Order: sequence, then C-alpha cells, then structure tokens
Amino acid sequence: MNRRSSLLLFIFVLFMTLVIAGCTAKPAEEVASQKITLYKSQTCGCCALYTKYAMNKGYPLEVKDMTNMDALKEQYQIPASMRSCHTMVVGDYVVEGHIPLEAVEKMMKEKPDIRGIAMPGMPSGSPGMPGSPSGEFIVYAVKKDGTFTEFMRI
Repeated sequence: MNRRSSLLLFIFVLFMTLVIAGCTAKPAEEVASQKITLYKSQTCGCCALYTKYAMNKGYPLEVKDMTNMDALKEQYQIPASMRSCHTMVVGDYVVEGHIPLEAVEKMMKEKPDIRGIAMPGMPSGSPGMPGSPSGEFIVYAVKKDGTFTEFMRI
C-alpha cells in the first residue's frame, strides 16, 4: 500500500468513526434521566429545526405542538423580555429558546436554585436558526422571583 492509499484509508476510517459517534450521541446523564418536553408552534420552522438538533444529540424529547404559546409561557412564568419561540421543560427546569445544549447540561449538572434558563429572541446562528453567530450567545438564569442574571456565554 502506497503512502497516498494509506492516507486515504486513514481519512476514511476517521470519517466513519466520527459519523458513527455522531449517530450514537448521548446527552449527559443528568439530562438523559429527566423527562423532557418541548413545546412549540406547529407552524414554526425554526422550532422544528431545534427539535431535530436536540434529537440528533440524543435528547429523548416528547414534542407537543401548541396553539397558544403565550399561555404556556405565562404558566411557566417566563418573563416577557426572556421569551423566544419554543419552550422546553427538563425535569423541574424551563429552557426557553434556541439555547445550545451545553447550557442545559451545565444547568442539570449544577442544579442551581432557579426557574430555568433562557436565551431571548431568535439569535442568528444559534441551534435551529440560520445564519452565522454575531458573537457569543448569552444564556440567562431566570430566578424564581422572575429576575434574571447571566448564566453563561457560549
């Protein structure tokens, strides 16, 4: 086997390893053991893309299409300034918006005394959203009194 053939074989094996690893993605144990429900509008394309993103990462989602997302956001006491298009409930926490799953896993590992986390709006390049990120994503911790502080930057 010549050097070029060896290199091509190595690249192929590496590629297949990455493909197989991607197909067997698993969320962190703290997340996988929780009931996870994603509430979204039936007609929202970016919500469908976020759902696919989470499922591809191995999240065992129950997906519920809603006709009144505002009522759901009121039920979970998500401040108006922190709202986005879809809401996910992970165990006892609320996850609002196009949040990278690293933030969900951090929250579930640390178990802070908060209502949940939020990334308001629909930031370009965030999971489920087209475009390129214009900077770091700021994820906020929503406290039980409705106030919020920065949770992390990704």
